[in-house]
Amino acid sequence: MTEETPGFEEEPDVPSGATPEDAVPKKAADPDSAKEPGPAAPPAGDVQQDATQTALIAQLDQVRTALGERTADLQRLQAEYQNYRRRVERDRVTVKEIAVANLLTELLPVLDDIGRAREHAELVGGFKSVAESLESVVAKMGLQQFGKEGEPFDPTIHEALMHSYAPDVTEDTCVAILQPGYRFGERTIRPARVAVAEPQPGVQPGEKASSADEPDTDEESGGPDEG
Repeated sequence: MTEETPGFEEEPDVPSGATPEDAVPKKAADPDSAKEPGPAAPPAGDVQQDATQTALIAQLDQVRTALGERTADLQRLQAEYQNYRRRVERDRVTVKEIAVANLLTELLPVLDDIGRAREHAELVGGFKSVAESLESVVAKMGLQQFGKEGEPFDPTIHEALMHSYAPDVTEDTCVAILQPGYRFGERTIRPARVAVAEPQPGVQPGEKASSADEPDTDEESGGPDEG
């Protein structure tokens, strides 16, 4: 019995006269290898990259849509807040004006007394100083006096307490201011109380009154017959 030397493999028998390549076993011929090569399939890595890119684009569209909705909500909320601020400021100004107007209305009788005292030359001494200070304060608060003789009658700011006709007016005219009016800003606190004269019916401006209204100054001719 022969012993095999370890570490060495038994080589196949090679016929005499054969080349070393003949000793290498040949693989079976692949039947598909004889066919013409078709288009190469895309690598698996490119397909996965395209799918990932498509998913990212879809997510980006969703984010843009959500961002547009949140932006519209924020703009709407900001507009509502601005409207709320303007409304609160307008209400605050209105409440302040009403409070000041109420205070000035309570002071009108005092101002009327001061006016009457001035007309009768009774506004003297310390009373005069106090009166002028009060008039200065209410003027700074925005109180304005109106009503003058000769101005056209306006029913929105005038209150007619007396009425008469006059031949020298062409329209309803305030001929006397019985009590001045006062306004605060655009608000009329009290209308001016006036005497109003209207054009005399049938008489043109500048024309004398009818002779029927004038006393007869002509002397009667031919007195009683003397006997």
